[in-house]
Amino acid sequence: MRVFVEAVGLLGPGLCGWNAGRSVLAGRSPYVPSPAALTASALLPPAERRRCVPTVRLAMAVGAEAIAGAGRDPTGVATVFTSSSGDPDTLHNILETLASTDRELSPTRFHNSVHNAPAGYWSIATGCREPSTSLCRDDESFQAGLLEAVTQVVVDQRVVALIAYDLPYPEPLAAVRRIVAPLGIALVLTPEPTERTIAELNIALSRGTAEPTRMADPELEVLRTGNPAGRGLPLLAALAGERAASVELELSPRSRITVEVTPSCR
Repeated sequence: MRVFVEAVGLLGPGLCGWNAGRSVLAGRSPYVPSPAALTASALLPPAERRRCVPTVRLAMAVGAEAIAGAGRDPTGVATVFTSSSGDPDTLHNILETLASTDRELSPTRFHNSVHNAPAGYWSIATGCREPSTSLCRDDESFQAGLLEAVTQVVVDQRVVALIAYDLPYPEPLAAVRRIVAPLGIALVLTPEPTERTIAELNIALSRGTAEPTRMADPELEVLRTGNPAGRGLPLLAALAGERAASVELELSPRSRITVEVTPSCR
């Protein structure tokens, strides 16, 4: 399957936006981990801005950056949201409430616990009525989201924004499901090249046990393996390097996604 990348969104520790982060991912600047600021999107109405949780803030931030970078009207872009966990703080709060004597749940907490909550906030913020998919696949959530987005681009010949995001759990859930830091990645994918295209992606599924592509920087490798959205970092590093590259992504113990990256000549 062949698609084209118009723009990237990125937010994580030491990766504050694509413009700054791509220099780090390409190895041109040192990686200096620092907390990522998760602020409520100005696109949201005040009431929704007050209610939105960190997961929504992260997804909105990287999605909005990618859409703006592509120069697209968000009302005309389909979306694929992918996350392994949803909102960890909300899930923790609900479980804590259910384990107490007072089991009345806040309606706001409840609606933020739904896996497609970020997609709902996105549609409110942008007015988009294009198709939206929300999915998860444990540590392979980014890879599953990439396949879903690429399939929609190729089959339906539409522009799709892939938005991947995951955040750490609070204790005690963190003891059994460790996510090292918040990280969000977004890609705007098109069926044909445009004047804004930055790279062509050729994607193939294969059976095998080839080693997944790793990050050269040890701390970025920790982020790659320690956050499911981080599995997309080698692809972003290839885009940042602006040279032809091949990226192997693990889909299961015996299947792989191979992404051949060809930078745009513009």
